[in-house]
Amino acid sequence: MNKSFRVGIIGGGIGGVALARALWQRGISFRLFEQAAEFREVGAGIQMTPNAVKVLKSLGLADEMKRVGFLPEAMVGRGWETGEELFRTPLKDTFVQLFGAPYYHVHRADLHSILTEGLPEECITFHVRCVDVQLKGDKAVAVFDNGDEFEADLIVGADGIRSAVREGLWGKDDPAFTGHMCWRALVPVDKHPLPFVLPAVTFWFGPKAHVVTYYVKGGQAVNIVACKETDEWVKESWTEPSSTEELLKAYDGWHSDLIRLFERTDNSQVFKWGLYDRNPMERWSQGHATLLGDAAHPMLPYLSQGAAMAIEDAYVLAEALVHFGGNVPLALDAYEAERRNRTRDVQLQSRERGRTYHLESPEEQRQRDLALRERQSQDPNAVGISAEWVYEYDATTCRQRFGVSSGVSLKE
Repeated sequence: MNKSFRVGIIGGGIGGVALARALWQRGISFRLFEQAAEFREVGAGIQMTPNAVKVLKSLGLADEMKRVGFLPEAMVGRGWETGEELFRTPLKDTFVQLFGAPYYHVHRADLHSILTEGLPEECITFHVRCVDVQLKGDKAVAVFDNGDEFEADLIVGADGIRSAVREGLWGKDDPAFTGHMCWRALVPVDKHPLPFVLPAVTFWFGPKAHVVTYYVKGGQAVNIVACKETDEWVKESWTEPSSTEELLKAYDGWHSDLIRLFERTDNSQVFKWGLYDRNPMERWSQGHATLLGDAAHPMLPYLSQGAAMAIEDAYVLAEALVHFGGNVPLALDAYEAERRNRTRDVQLQSRERGRTYHLESPEEQRQRDLALRERQSQDPNAVGISAEWVYEYDATTCRQRFGVSSGVSLKE
């Protein structure tokens, strides 16, 4: 690859910094642009499933994940009112054998921190907002709100669901409000786990709503994600204030274990946001510019794969650039061929989980719960949310598929 080859990354979220780390690891010059004044991630938990952990390990972060992560014992499904156990998938002792990597719970800020650790400061520019991208032959130019421009061999939009790079390439296309909203909160834990919160990722299924709870910070806090359908528009912001009272009101009548947990939330640290969605794209790239993560494929959180898909994207894109010797058109063809179908499937299946988690009629709930129990009885290791196909994927072997999936010749 030409030593002068460089990549411009727009956006310093999980996907953007994962790409920066993957490029840096491979000796590819990059410049990352972030509109905030510094790196920061919201105070929320995140699930790093085996497919993402395989990439993090390949990026040299296996020990760091052990340090900041929490290994849940199981994935458990429970009924919203009775607390009846619907399924229990063993995680801690089985997922490495089944899927080649563990399943971690981690705080977003901790994950972001280990991804950025050691990145060269001179390759990161803060406090600039990209407003457009322009294509110029074998180059692309990012245009910023302060009038500055940055020309590169490749510009990558990792700038989220309302991506300026996406709009610059494909025109304005606002995401649609789904009618679903979420609350998030963290509950600190003293020395011992809370007796009413399992050391597991627990799914509580209810009518038009569900709740997921799990430990983060090495077990020092419980992360709450509570999703509910609503007729009212909810702002698209992870920092929209809510309250303990509003959260308790929304889940009135749910199991006492959940209510006890909600009552422990800090009233000033309960937030809510609306869930927005887009249909899968037919193409992510034009010329020497492309998209990554939510900019390309925003997805509902019901398979816990938003960050994982961005991490996979980042790794595959970096590998494609190396594999094709910096030939951007070939690399982008291979990148999209490897990634588009997978991310489309995860997008669509995440929508479907939003339906099955929220079944309203008692009869529909009974049939779903019966199917969950039957599947578990046939296979004790069956993933309760039917996500084996997600976890099996290994982005780190993508080079083996480039020649076949992209329809281009392998580099000699």
